Amino acid sequence: MLHPPTTFSCSKLFEGYPCCHRQWRHPGHCRFVHGYSRSFTLCFAATELDACGFVVDFSSLRPLDQQLRDQFDHTFLVNADDPLMDEWQQLHEQGAIDLRVMENVCMEATAALVWEWANALLQERDGGRTCCWAVEARENPSNAGVFTATPPWFEAAAEQSP
Repeated sequence: MLHPPTTFSCSKLFEGYPCCHRQWRHPGHCRFVHGYSRSFTLCFAATELDACGFVVDFSSLRPLDQQLRDQFDHTFLVNADDPLMDEWQQLHEQGAIDLRVMENVCMEATAALVWEWANALLQERDGGRTCCWAVEARENPSNAGVFTATPPWFEAAAEQSP
């Protein structure tokens, strides 16, 4: 992975989110419904350590873990433009699937979504002291998508810190 935007950094693995999805535009087997147990490694940075000496207190990330569980634990993920959307919604209404509609279910887009969620939590809670600068979204041991960016509000805070 790339280097963090500040001297202080840490990472946290969130795992155990079994779900299924499909990439309906894919010409190969990915167009079929298939599933994985997704995991996410988030990389955090801080302008300074907190009173306990942490970049991020991992126990404070329970709301993010809950958001991940709500989205990915035993759910069916579908792209918003899937041509079978009416059928998926009917199956959801019948209790056969727990449908989650996403802009794009791919691992790269999922990594970007989780990055947004993490940074919304951190900015509200820490007021710019911390950020998530990278997310690796993994569908299995071999395949992952990565999103890396430093939020502009964190860059401004990092420039002002000693």
